[in-house]
Amino acid sequence: MFSQRKIKVNYGAALLLLFLGVPVLQAVAQQSKPNIVVILADDLGFSDIGAFGAEIHTPVLDKLAKEGLVMSQFYNAGRCCPSRAALLTGLYPHQAGVGDMVQNKGSEAYQGFLNSNCATIGELLKAGGYHTIVSGKWHVGLVPAAWAVNRGFEKSFTLQNNGSSYFNSKPLYNDGRTVNFLRNGQAVERQDTSLYLTQAITAFALKSLDEVKDSANPFLLYVAYNAPHWPIQALPEDIARYKGKYLNGWDELRQRRYKKLLELGLIHKEWALSPRFEAVSDWNLLSAQQKDQWDTRMAIYAAMIDRMDAGIGQILDKLKQIKRDQNTLLIFLSDNGGSADEVKKSNDVIQKNGVPGSVNSIDSYEAPWGNASNTPFRLFKKNTHEGGISTPFIAYYPGVIEPGIRSDEPAHVIDLLPTLLDVSGLKYPAVYHGHQLKKPEGHSLVPVFKGKHGSRSDALYWEHEGSRAIREGDWKLVAELNAGWELYNLKTDRTETHDLAEDYPEKVKQLEKKYLAWAAKVGVRDWNKIK
Repeated sequence: MFSQRKIKVNYGAALLLLFLGVPVLQAVAQQSKPNIVVILADDLGFSDIGAFGAEIHTPVLDKLAKEGLVMSQFYNAGRCCPSRAALLTGLYPHQAGVGDMVQNKGSEAYQGFLNSNCATIGELLKAGGYHTIVSGKWHVGLVPAAWAVNRGFEKSFTLQNNGSSYFNSKPLYNDGRTVNFLRNGQAVERQDTSLYLTQAITAFALKSLDEVKDSANPFLLYVAYNAPHWPIQALPEDIARYKGKYLNGWDELRQRRYKKLLELGLIHKEWALSPRFEAVSDWNLLSAQQKDQWDTRMAIYAAMIDRMDAGIGQILDKLKQIKRDQNTLLIFLSDNGGSADEVKKSNDVIQKNGVPGSVNSIDSYEAPWGNASNTPFRLFKKNTHEGGISTPFIAYYPGVIEPGIRSDEPAHVIDLLPTLLDVSGLKYPAVYHGHQLKKPEGHSLVPVFKGKHGSRSDALYWEHEGSRAIREGDWKLVAELNAGWELYNLKTDRTETHDLAEDYPEKVKQLEKKYLAWAAKVGVRDWNKIK
């Protein structure tokens, strides 16, 4: 077990527990296990919080980073559904049945919902005596068998889809897709008078913590914020704090964040800032009106992150209030990089052109600001270049993780389930509810939490809609859909600015062979043939 904290037994309390029929040793044993809080942001780029170079006001996350562990080379699976499936199961997304999104593409790897040969952290920790709570975006299956309430979470408030208005449950798409919210498995509607979505997600988490505060058992709280996923909408008072702060444009913002990342030691000076994305205009060529419109977009986006940070602060305050703050491991990360989605140009998205940031506006911040969010890396959400798969990562556990630990060791969202089982002293079963389970692909991060090196010697892999990659050691082979392989040495060039494929053809062949073996193992199919 990660932490064997000394437990002072209150014998008066022990007698009371005996009177109530609760075995004392069981209660003490449960208390010795850490509570666990996992917080997942949605479409948050590598440099979008203060501790990772941003100008956005995120004092809570910055404090957690200062007093905990920061990992600068942590990876997600490149998009919402795959990352969530990997986080929950410790498997690569295809192995869990979510190789793409929640639509069934006709094979087990792309069935669009969690299969029965995986077990979630909710299921495994609940079986180990944990209370299990999820609040926020679920997005790993619309069929009842894949709902949170049926996958180990005893308390759940979930957005089932990819996104929602932050003020109601009205549709975002023209194709009839609805926006579904479930509370403990029952459908709920969110009206214009409801709490802002980030606040609603926080509120359910707080309420659920109150409901388990008197239990002797530990808890798992999974908070999956939808922020800052589009539509970019925020509270007016939050937007006001950022309006006008982005009038110097994305080029200057990328330079400032790059410099801050260097100062923080999160990137190496050998890594050049990647060029501005080719489809993004030079800021200085825009009109004053265009600059104002773009400034507003980024102000709304920043406001969404600001409000999420405030919600995390409320959760920390609640942990302190219920006296669970000292034996709680908290982890923060994002499901993918900043997005280049252009909803104003999509025929599938319902167009609303009211006041920017309000319930009457549906918009996204698009590639120019997404490129800035992913500073210093290339490309975006959905891509397997570093801009799409790199996430800020913070782990905080007072008294256990020493303040100020920094690690540049590569790790992946598949590592979370093994880590959480490790810290809770639980074993991964071979069979769950009569189903043979696939063995987790990840490794425990407990050694890294202790300031040591982890045990990873194997490669890491990605595939999403034809974008694909393998990282082994410092070498990364990557290609976008219908494009040839690119090769990078991440030790000297993590920003992927110098393609070495022609210089090292044998390394390309070696890594490609390993990638293809993995792809066959997990069920990757040719994206051109399954759409």
